[in-house]
Amino acid sequence: MGTRARGKQSRPRGHHAGGAGRDADPYNRDGNPVRLAGAPAADYEPSDRGDGTDGAPAGTATRRRHRSPSGSRASQGGRSKRARGISRSRRLHWALRWSATVLAILIVGSAGAGYLYYRHLNGNIRKDALNLGDEKDKAAKAEANEVGQTPLNILLIGSDARDTKENQKLGGARNTFNGVPLADVQMLLHVSADRSNLSVVSMPRDTLLQIPRCTDPHDGKVYEATVIPTPANESLGRGGPGCTVATWEKLTGIHIDHFMQIDFSGVVSMADAIGGVPVCVDADIHSRDSQGHGSGLKLTKGTHPVKGKQALQWLRTRYGFGDGSDLMRARAQHMYMNSMVRQLRENATLTNPGKLRSLAETATKALTVDDGLGTVKRLYDLAVELRRVPTRSITMTTMPNQYAGVRVKPTPDAFTLFRLLREDISLTGKSGKVRTPKTVASHDPSADDSQITVLVRNGTRSHTLAPVEGRANEVTHLLTDRGFLKATADTSAAVAQDTTMVRYPHTDLEGDAQRLAKVLGIPASSVTQSPDVTGVTLVVGADWRSGTAYKAQKEDNRLPDTADALNGADSGKCMPVNPNYIG
Repeated sequence: MGTRARGKQSRPRGHHAGGAGRDADPYNRDGNPVRLAGAPAADYEPSDRGDGTDGAPAGTATRRRHRSPSGSRASQGGRSKRARGISRSRRLHWALRWSATVLAILIVGSAGAGYLYYRHLNGNIRKDALNLGDEKDKAAKAEANEVGQTPLNILLIGSDARDTKENQKLGGARNTFNGVPLADVQMLLHVSADRSNLSVVSMPRDTLLQIPRCTDPHDGKVYEATVIPTPANESLGRGGPGCTVATWEKLTGIHIDHFMQIDFSGVVSMADAIGGVPVCVDADIHSRDSQGHGSGLKLTKGTHPVKGKQALQWLRTRYGFGDGSDLMRARAQHMYMNSMVRQLRENATLTNPGKLRSLAETATKALTVDDGLGTVKRLYDLAVELRRVPTRSITMTTMPNQYAGVRVKPTPDAFTLFRLLREDISLTGKSGKVRTPKTVASHDPSADDSQITVLVRNGTRSHTLAPVEGRANEVTHLLTDRGFLKATADTSAAVAQDTTMVRYPHTDLEGDAQRLAKVLGIPASSVTQSPDVTGVTLVVGADWRSGTAYKAQKEDNRLPDTADALNGADSGKCMPVNPNYIG
């Protein structure tokens, strides 16, 4: 949702490479693509050399006539018919091929990126820096698998900026024109290294967390790290989308490769270009209360295709869906995106070159991306990667959370979900093979054992057993004997924890936490970041009620039930309508 036109290439209006007008029609009257002046022939479809042509790019403005040695027009006509037949066949082949690339619109609209023909599309794309944080190197990129592939992580950002008349009209809130933008939609898209599955994690916009120190690359302004937990959506206004990327990396420990951002008008234009996305409600709905709160969405019970402003209303609706929370809004967004993917894959009309051209134009104008995605070629390459994932292997989730006043904060289940993504474990539960994920060592080295401060907590209570009295003290003595001289026992009441865990509050202590776990034989999957601790904390669980040696249990790599998962192939879901908003 590009809030600023930063990094956008400027060029004289109405000019392009080789003097071609920027808005010049790339088709001739026969519907064939016309090679733009100055564009290399490699970007165009070559003719078959066995058909009597000279191998010139198909669809070029200049065509050569081929006469038989005798100059017979009949011979020429026969050859012309064959050439036209081959041309039609190849155009159909390429139209079908390019239609497959529309998966690039997945989630926020990178479709149409396969149009490598049109260099002027590059000028439409707005760009910004990927990561503005001071801790950008601490989230290490995942190691490659056996064949050299690595996972792909893309942060999808929806901005509520009222920076244009159109965005102001669509977003309302007249007093906020040109105000500080908020990242009201944040979704991490994770594509597995082998491209067999895709996972999406939404973060509620009011999630409380610590935003790292960010520096605006355009004016040099420094935004200091927040001291108290701050709503996640404020990160966008602290230098741009690169600060939102830095915030996600700090929270999750996941290296983010790219971001894509879209605003209100971009959502509307993309929805129009697609031609409508089917959505379903289980009752009539009108998202508007007596105080004027609500998106204005009005639908009758059942399934309806939404586009344009109505699509934006669906994606923004909170008042009217379920309990009226951001969690319901995230679920509605997941349903929309899954439906959009199915629609694009099934919609035969997208083989129409004119529609694809319109989609390409709209997508490149709607997006702000990092420099690594800042060309049509790179967007096309991304489309090729994404289209390999079967619909049934797409999983949409919401970050597990709990209320903290009127806002929310991550729960331990959230960090379990982040671990699954870091270790590239499919969320579908149907990976087809058992794999032991590699442990990714912290980029931050640990301190000496004698200098690591550890709080030992008794978590041996369970639903059926009372806690083991004095267990925290026993394990504390064990640690001091092993050189952890700053280990202390927590004197508060015992808690219930099924599995022994090592928790740490931020990435600066990740190395220390991993070192403690290694000494005790605790698996890396049980080392998690948590906002509920202030230092490295060892919670002695119900699986370690006695003894000095910890025996690791089998790792549970299942997706937490609290993630509210939705499969990409599930077309039978409808959003529940709150009875107070039945229209």
